[in-house]
Amino acid sequence: MTAPEARNVPALLLGLREEGFSGTVRVSGHPGGTIHLRNGLVGAVETPGAPTVTSALLTSGRIGDEDWLAACAAEPDADRLGGHLVAAGLIGAAEREVVCAAAVFDGAFAMALSPPGSWELSDREPALLAEPGVEPRQLTEETSRRMALLARSGGAPSELTRVRPAAVASSGPRRPGGLARRHQDVLDHVNGRRTPRDIAFALGRGLYAVLLDLIRLEALNLVRWDVKAAPDSRPSTAPRAAGADSPAAAAAPKVVPLPKRRPGGGFPGHDGGLRGG
Repeated sequence: MTAPEARNVPALLLGLREEGFSGTVRVSGHPGGTIHLRNGLVGAVETPGAPTVTSALLTSGRIGDEDWLAACAAEPDADRLGGHLVAAGLIGAAEREVVCAAAVFDGAFAMALSPPGSWELSDREPALLAEPGVEPRQLTEETSRRMALLARSGGAPSELTRVRPAAVASSGPRRPGGLARRHQDVLDHVNGRRTPRDIAFALGRGLYAVLLDLIRLEALNLVRWDVKAAPDSRPSTAPRAAGADSPAAAAAPKVVPLPKRRPGGGFPGHDGGLRGG
């Protein structure tokens, strides 16, 4: 499989699956991202558009900064870091797999929200992986399902991620009876200035899950938003890694700059995207 042979990223990933490719696919664009494959399966998707596994573990408090730094020092190869975290008792095997797999699907979803640029194949880079990985076809189908569900429920997904929802004023207590904790956590971060992406990074939760919770909160008349974001709105200012000032963030795997580009396609929601095609 060479770069020009595939018409888009989904087709590329299917071809790489057939070849059992282990390596990296970098996709340019806004936000763009890096797809890590092992034996043709998608083990990780890292993008500035959604929290990574590292962010999910540290921001949520599942693993403390000191424990994380010690684990990275003991196992510097990120491919094996997940197993070390389990062996050290810092996270359960099942929870680790859930977090890693969720980040793969959420990263692909975030990359689907904007027109893609080009893509480039490169050698394997260490990453905190879902094991054994996600089938490319399953990733494409799930991304398509999420895009379609959001479009039916709240509007164009790409527009939903750019708005800044505000809390609806109420004379009573802010938490209505029966409101789930996850919804309350999102509501506590709604201030009319944060985008859904900002809230996702602040909570260390998936962007897609936060969007669903905001739609639910709007249905309960607890938040309001206008899906037509102002074109001159300031860009999101959320940190793109767990705790920008945290020493643990420095130990997290980084996405390196895009090398020489080659023409290609992108993710779902646009021509040649991960919705198939």
